[in-house]
Amino acid sequence: MPEIDWAKEVEARKEDLFSDLFEVLKINSVKDMAHATEEFPVGPGAAEAMLKFLSLAERDGFRTKNLDNLVGYLEYGDSDAEAFGLLGHMDVVPVDDKWTTDPFDPVIKDGKLYARGASDDKGPSMAAYYAVKIIKELGLPISKKIRFIVGTDEESGWACMNHYLELEEMPKIGFSPDAEFPIINGEKAIIGVKTVFPTLDGAGDMKLENFTAGLALNMVPPTADAVVAGAPASIEADFVKFLADNELTGEVKFDGEKATFHVVGVGVHAMDPTVGKNSATFLAAFLNNYSFDATAANFLKVVSEYYHLVHHGEKLGVAFEHPVMGNVTTPANLFKYAADGEKSVILNVRFPEGTDVETIEKQMSEVLNPFGVTVSTEPGGNRKPHYLSGDDPLVKTLLDVYEKHTGLKGFEESIGGGTYGRLLEHGVAYGALFQGRENVMHQPNEYMFVEDIIKSATIYADAIYRLVK
Repeated sequence: MPEIDWAKEVEARKEDLFSDLFEVLKINSVKDMAHATEEFPVGPGAAEAMLKFLSLAERDGFRTKNLDNLVGYLEYGDSDAEAFGLLGHMDVVPVDDKWTTDPFDPVIKDGKLYARGASDDKGPSMAAYYAVKIIKELGLPISKKIRFIVGTDEESGWACMNHYLELEEMPKIGFSPDAEFPIINGEKAIIGVKTVFPTLDGAGDMKLENFTAGLALNMVPPTADAVVAGAPASIEADFVKFLADNELTGEVKFDGEKATFHVVGVGVHAMDPTVGKNSATFLAAFLNNYSFDATAANFLKVVSEYYHLVHHGEKLGVAFEHPVMGNVTTPANLFKYAADGEKSVILNVRFPEGTDVETIEKQMSEVLNPFGVTVSTEPGGNRKPHYLSGDDPLVKTLLDVYEKHTGLKGFEESIGGGTYGRLLEHGVAYGALFQGRENVMHQPNEYMFVEDIIKSATIYADAIYRLVK
């Protein structure tokens, strides 16, 4: 058989690829538990996007299966053959008002496709889908069946994949097109650690009535808000100076005796909090300079001294670095404080081999218990690190394909992010963010270069065929 020109095959289907991609990008597939029902367990939007993806597969002649509007898959090849797995997702993280375009009205500008999900993970998933479509349309012989599993809750609790594992067998080998090239063959464990603050006796010059921030556990909060009673008018000048000194934006509004503070930071993916600016911890650091009621003073002290600019758990007793997989990371991402209600902060803790959930909870408790703060790990999450050796044949094949189509040297890499690749015994994440490209996943104005989507589809087609023929 003559060598296949994968780039030519993708180019011939370019218009169809982007037409289909636009269809799924137009669907607001943010997890929506406020409208969750028995029919739509994580809300209707994510299910709609997943069902649209499956409908495209049905149109193209693939076998499909919908598992209760939580997860679905398409399949190609002998149904009794060993399965090769591809795992993508149609849900996306929430959006804020910092977008300059409609996040659910995809648009191409200056060679970039802007939309929520363009790079995480609808764009890469569609590239991988077209790779499988090309293999099918060319009638190429394959010895394995391809099962492409599509989830609806990757950005949150992974309820979709938990449901899949209850009902179906997971392929043993495969990859998730949901990270970066050349390859991600190591992933840290990811857990939520909830810290709950006590109510204490004692008044102060000011009272903290509310403090809220956070859009998702896996996202450094881009904005934070606080309502303070008894704030003096002079605090405004101090706040303006604080914002300027820290290169932040925001405002304070007065309504009688109450002042509402708003801080705009830089929200980023929680796997690397060092590149963002945590709006909530900055706001707490500012307010910590003033006299508050005892409950608030305790809360602000802990946040500003133990969470603020503490990216690797240095002050929380959990700092640890693995020589290959890197550091523990500990951004505080979800804040809920009400004077007469819950007072909690949930940290998104990611850790490599060499430590574990029990150790982290114990270490943090020892540090925070003197402040009356209780520490507990949230249920779910990826509680163990995942690593596939660079000598594994899957890793070697995928790196070889990457080198062939880019002319660049491939190398193995570990990340703090968590992908579906870790669900496979021999699984990795493979693309679709190329080296040197800005990582805008989870950020306003998310985009992916058009040429990168095309190049990804080319790489995926070659790689998948090599692994299933």
